[in-house]
Amino acid sequence: MTQTLSPDHDQIYQTLANEILRFQIKPGDALSENQLGQRFSLSRTPVRSVLQRLQENGLVQIIPHKGSIVTRLDYDVVNQLIYERVAVETMVLRDFIRSCSPADVEKTQYALSQLKQISEVFFTDPSNFKVERFLNIDLRMHEIWFHATGKSYLWRKLSSVESSYTRFCTLDIIEGNNVRDVLADHEEMLRLIDERDVDGIEPLMTRHLYGGVRRLRGLIYTKYSDYFVPLGGNGL
Repeated sequence: MTQTLSPDHDQIYQTLANEILRFQIKPGDALSENQLGQRFSLSRTPVRSVLQRLQENGLVQIIPHKGSIVTRLDYDVVNQLIYERVAVETMVLRDFIRSCSPADVEKTQYALSQLKQISEVFFTDPSNFKVERFLNIDLRMHEIWFHATGKSYLWRKLSSVESSYTRFCTLDIIEGNNVRDVLADHEEMLRLIDERDVDGIEPLMTRHLYGGVRRLRGLIYTKYSDYFVPLGGNGL
């Protein structure tokens, strides 16, 4: 059952979740109830409620009599989710191109303009670049064609937060330096829409959605090997 937290406790949950998603708290790190209680001036009961909610969302595993550990990323899960997104988004974008209205295209153009704006911040002032905003705008452009084709439920299911995939996308921005590639891919998506080019969709979606795997592949097994579940591991 999902824990109901007070507004203050909900804010603490969001703070810890964001720190985990941004790798300020790293996979495999321990979260001490005592330290969290001191940090946020909380007793053990609300701290445990926050940790339980983090566990429900796949960010933490609570080990009885041992403590709480930030979960590692599961590369196999990431690969399967990318495979799913390539298959589904290829079909949905194909349907969108065949049926979109001028207003739908205008919404897509606006989303691309916002992506360009936030990308410019990355190129000119990286210290003020907001990873979450970049990812949200990226997703918003994809969301447009799901809504336009009557696939809103499917979009909610596909875009729900999954801890391994969400952190993998963030790591791709931090280390893979993906902003330029992602922007170019979205510009190409708009070209396909403008030209009603359905044949180019699957190759583009495959390149776009597997981009993080391509950019991070060597680092997954070297620099960031501790962030990922070992083959046959249990997520810790």
